[in-house]
Amino acid sequence: MSPDLSPDLIHRQKSGSPSYLVFCDVDETLIRCKSGPEFLRHYFEFRHGAEGARRTEELLTDLYGRLARGLPRDEANREYHRAWRRCPVDEVEDRARQWYRERSRAADFYIAATVDALRRHRAEGGAVALVSGSFPPLLPLVAAEVGAQYVLGARLERCGRVLTGELLGLPAIGDGKRVLARELLARHPHIDPADCYAYGDHPSDLPMLHMVGHATLVTPDGAHTPLKPAALT
Repeated sequence: MSPDLSPDLIHRQKSGSPSYLVFCDVDETLIRCKSGPEFLRHYFEFRHGAEGARRTEELLTDLYGRLARGLPRDEANREYHRAWRRCPVDEVEDRARQWYRERSRAADFYIAATVDALRRHRAEGGAVALVSGSFPPLLPLVAAEVGAQYVLGARLERCGRVLTGELLGLPAIGDGKRVLARELLARHPHIDPADCYAYGDHPSDLPMLHMVGHATLVTPDGAHTPLKPAALT
C-alpha cells in the first residue's frame, strides 16, 4: 500500500468501497495504437475485401484532413461511428473479439508503464475507469484485461440487430471525458477528486487530467510524466 494513503482512504479500502478512482484513456495511453481506425480497416477489409480497404482509407484520410482544418474532435468521433451504419451487430462484435485476440498477442500492444500503474492502483483499493471515444465493442475487452471496473463513453445505437451509425450519450472526447468522470465521481460521494488519478496522452485529455489531484501524461515512447497540479475543475 502506498505510504501516502490517508487513514480515511485505508478505512474505505477495508470496507469494500473504492479508496479512490483512476481515470484512464485507452488509445496511446494504455495501448499502443489507435484502436478505432485500426479496427475499422480490419472489419471493412474482412467484409468487402480490397474495395473495403480502399473506401476505409478514403474515409479516414478525409476525416483526418477535416480535423486538421478545424473539425471539432467530438464531431469527428461521431463521423467515424457513422461509418458503421447498417453493419450487423453480431458480426461486428465477433470480429472485435477476433481482432483483439490477434492484435493483443503483440508484446508491445499494451504500454507496460500504464498497465503497471493500474495494477498498483487496484492493489491499493482504487477502482479503474477507462474513458475513451474508441469504438465501444473494443473497450470491454481491454477493460477485462486490466481489471477496469468501469468503461465510460458513448454507446452504439441499434435498430434491431443492426447499427444505425449514431451514438447514444456523450462521446468521451475532450470536455466529454471530464463530464463523464464527474458523473462517476457523483456516484461515489465519499471520494475526493484530489485523491484520484488520471492518465492521458493528448491535449484533449487535459479537461479530465485537470479534475484530479494526480495526473500523468503518457508520452509517445510510453514514459509517464507527472503533470503539475492544476486548480481542480
